[in-house]
Amino acid sequence: MLKIQEIINKKTWEEFIEKVSNGFPPFFQTWNWGDVQKRQGIKIWRLGLYKNTSLIGIVSVTYISAKRGKYIHLRHGPVLKEYKKEYLDFLMKFLSEKGKKAGASFIRLSPLISEEEGKSLFVSSEFRNAQIHAMDAEVCWILPLDASEEEILKNMRKSHRYLIRKSQTTGVVIERTKNIDKMKLFLPLYTKLAHKKHFVAHHGVEEELEIFGKDDQSLLFLAHYENKVIAGALIDFVHGMAIYRHSASDDAYRHIPAMYLLQWEVIKEAKKRDMKLYNFWGIAPGDSKRHPWHGITLFKTGFGGEKKEFMHGKDYVLSWKYWLIYALERVTKLRKGY
Repeated sequence: MLKIQEIINKKTWEEFIEKVSNGFPPFFQTWNWGDVQKRQGIKIWRLGLYKNTSLIGIVSVTYISAKRGKYIHLRHGPVLKEYKKEYLDFLMKFLSEKGKKAGASFIRLSPLISEEEGKSLFVSSEFRNAQIHAMDAEVCWILPLDASEEEILKNMRKSHRYLIRKSQTTGVVIERTKNIDKMKLFLPLYTKLAHKKHFVAHHGVEEELEIFGKDDQSLLFLAHYENKVIAGALIDFVHGMAIYRHSASDDAYRHIPAMYLLQWEVIKEAKKRDMKLYNFWGIAPGDSKRHPWHGITLFKTGFGGEKKEFMHGKDYVLSWKYWLIYALERVTKLRKGY
């Protein structure tokens, strides 16, 4: 018999993720990420799917109330021991009833499974391909960390090795910190980048460092040059994976390749922590030079590694109001060139 009930024990939740994630943890389903969202006043439910008395799935459910509408978001979820249609259908029926009562017009989900795995699961007519995908990094770049530092350097693009050495010789110093007060050195760079690149700066960056940092799962890396912070990055370390979450650099110092040295120090820190993978997060899905992520894709792939792709996010329609949001997101997608 299948049943759903709330999970209130962090240890139970995290142990399940550790057991079923196969070395690629669903970051947005971690307990600490849920706490980051709660700190921002966002409503979440942590639910467990049980078969008799055995826990076979978890899902952190986020209720989004935005200007464009209300919906239920399962980012990187659900997380199931086995992705069976029977389990998904049971979960969706439960969440549909919950969502309709809350006034949601759709449910958005993006489990970390392949397109092939998803073919037999998402066959219901209520499912539609989501118009927005960037935030969940469906196509990401990962660097396995089982090789030695020397081998990792050797496998980098030649220009990346050169720029790492150049940063070292020009006096760039990389600081690692969990001190939340140091965020005041990073956030101005991040905010300025958001204005320049025309994206909405993520909320909760400070909370992410604080909450993950309490479990020694987050570090802020700052690049100092001539007594000034010229670049920074927030990196999380979760269930054997280092994750490149947020970064920014000072355009006035673009002639100093500090971010290359910063990334090299992240890689070394991840190896020291015995992480198995470094997830550089999202890259452009194709080779188009027009894609807004083309430049950052060249930067990330130059450190060596491989591409990993997941199933495109799905929307489960609950109301006719969904189509208004669909149209708005479709226009946004075309305008940004995704």
